[in-house]
Amino acid sequence: MRCSLSLPLVAAAALLSGPAGRAAEPPLRAVIDSELKAGWKKAGIAPAPRSSDAEFLRRVTLDLVGTVPTHDEAVAFLADARESKREKLIDTLLADPRFARQQADVWDQVLFGRHPGNADATRKRDGFKAWLAKQFADGTGFDRVAREVLVGEQPGTELFQVQFRNQPEEATIAVSRVFLGTQLGCAKCHDHPYDRWTQKDFYGMAGFFVRVVIEETSSGNTKTYTVAEKATGEVLFSGAAKDQQPGKKGEPVRPRFLGGDELTEPPAPKDAKEQQPKAGAKLPKPPFSRKEKFAEWVVAPENPYFARAVANRVWAQFMGRGIVHPADDFQAENAPSHPELLAALTRTLAASKYDLKALIREVVNSEAYQLAGTGPITDALPKHFERARVRPLTAEEIVLSLRTATSFDAAGKPPTPDDYFMRAFGEPTNGLGDFQGSLAEHLFWNNAEQVRVFARRKKGNLTDQLLASTDPWEKRVEHLYLSVLGRRPKPAEVSKFVAFITGDAKPEPRVEDAVWVLLTSSEFRFNH
Repeated sequence: MRCSLSLPLVAAAALLSGPAGRAAEPPLRAVIDSELKAGWKKAGIAPAPRSSDAEFLRRVTLDLVGTVPTHDEAVAFLADARESKREKLIDTLLADPRFARQQADVWDQVLFGRHPGNADATRKRDGFKAWLAKQFADGTGFDRVAREVLVGEQPGTELFQVQFRNQPEEATIAVSRVFLGTQLGCAKCHDHPYDRWTQKDFYGMAGFFVRVVIEETSSGNTKTYTVAEKATGEVLFSGAAKDQQPGKKGEPVRPRFLGGDELTEPPAPKDAKEQQPKAGAKLPKPPFSRKEKFAEWVVAPENPYFARAVANRVWAQFMGRGIVHPADDFQAENAPSHPELLAALTRTLAASKYDLKALIREVVNSEAYQLAGTGPITDALPKHFERARVRPLTAEEIVLSLRTATSFDAAGKPPTPDDYFMRAFGEPTNGLGDFQGSLAEHLFWNNAEQVRVFARRKKGNLTDQLLASTDPWEKRVEHLYLSVLGRRPKPAEVSKFVAFITGDAKPEPRVEDAVWVLLTSSEFRFNH
């Protein structure tokens, strides 16, 4: 495989390795804060104050393990007087098995979205998410994860390719966006209007996927798939759509690495014929695999796009927006807001052998991540990162947080399928900060029995704990707030809730209402 040393590649080499004799860099968390503070000073911006312990606990627990902290976790953390307690908490959460599951949920959405192609085959992805979770639990480098996903031949990895069945152009668009941080979609029909990519670049990339074959290997009522590859097949390109002539046959386009050279592959014998599998057998593996060569190039050190795309996406996950924003739109007209910081993130990720946990540890230990979410509103997602981002919980986080806050797992699994929540809250935000809850979402959140059931009394759940307790109602209201919102209530909140609950001789319906009010509050619905 060859790679050209064009300007972007040379720049990437410097980005990843740095000049010879570079002194040892300070910890990445220090670089993060130094770069952002310099930006604030230059822009004349005063950052938000440090987040309170309660704000930090809830934020980092949601971000790292996908649910709110329990009542006992909140009590213990708020009572901890050690200066190092935030760093200790981060270490604990990163070692928690739920961290791997949360990262699997995050990357499943990056790779598929809520509505992937070939929906009948890819709607249920439990096997794929289980494979992803195992990779994160085992500490597998993300370069290896990416390679296996792109090749798609390991058990559990097939579905990423399945969603593009017989659609090499769609595979090109998605792979470029996810793994290279580049939007190639415009170049499908015409040369990109704002970037250097041409239609030949697009169809050169599509050449890596044109031979991919998806074989259905169903067993009974269960559909399974195998990703294979033909030995022959080319992308035909006949020019821009406006220049095409009816009946004119396109010319084959050689596979070409983005921004680099054409793929060098051995010529097929003139009399070569596609091998046909025997009945029920898998398609024979070709002597030369284009998709394997492409996967190798994506994660190769000389590829200028992969490391920075992943580093930028991880940053956006925890800080609300990418240093290049949107996170998957690296192009000449969309310069990074903090280029030196992006370079440091990229170097650190590559040097760690793509250990995402190590990168995440540095980001969430930074002062910038731990800022409060309050302050003057200059932008939905402030590009200077002068305050914490505010984001709605995902559908997965809502379900897990409802269970955690109300101790519902202790009382038994809710009698409603999670699909209700996926339909109501399943569409992630577009990453631009312009969250707008739909009317259907609002009605579901405030009226649905699927939400109300979490507040109804059942042996062992939060409502039952509050009613069974003999503590003064002031203490029970504090227990309610710590369980649902992870903080102690203000005096006015205590007075209001105590007056409401004790205003009826039979408190059970009012305690249920009190729990429901906090569960459906904006403070619970958002991570802040």
